[in-house]
Amino acid sequence: MSRNASKNRYLYEGLITALAVGGVFIILGLVIALTPDIVSKSNAFFKDLTNVTYPLGSSTLNLPAPANPSEHIGFFTAIMNFILGVGVLQIAILALRLGVHSTLRRIGETVGNLVFWLGAAVAANVFLLAGTRTGWFQFWSTLIILIGVSLIARFFVYITQRSRLRMREPR
Repeated sequence: MSRNASKNRYLYEGLITALAVGGVFIILGLVIALTPDIVSKSNAFFKDLTNVTYPLGSSTLNLPAPANPSEHIGFFTAIMNFILGVGVLQIAILALRLGVHSTLRRIGETVGNLVFWLGAAVAANVFLLAGTRTGWFQFWSTLIILIGVSLIARFFVYITQRSRLRMREPR
């Protein structure tokens, strides 16, 4: 790769990263602006957090959870909208990365982020918006699972690219 092409790729990577960070702030601002009474909803949510005894095999674990999850559907909807917005942003970032031929590491990272954020949006819709304490814990356990799935998605991007390169090599 020529020095000029390398310099351009570095510039594009910086611009894409700036777009990603700026996009997250724009999404956060939109969610705050478009969610009626978000400040009081978030205050009510945090005031409602309590320690809940959660059974774990033969022992128990104390975990934070809202005492009345069904009363915080408006707050959970705002969270879901933020997560969904970041997931859609990741689609745009992936398209840009593919368009400028970003490094395999950056593309894999973006694919992993995409899997995590869109999966988290589904989990928030299914579990958080159920408004139950069980849904609260299922949401958090699903996020932990999604971290693993996103790492596996990155791995598959690397493997796919490496196998393509091996197929192109003359034998």
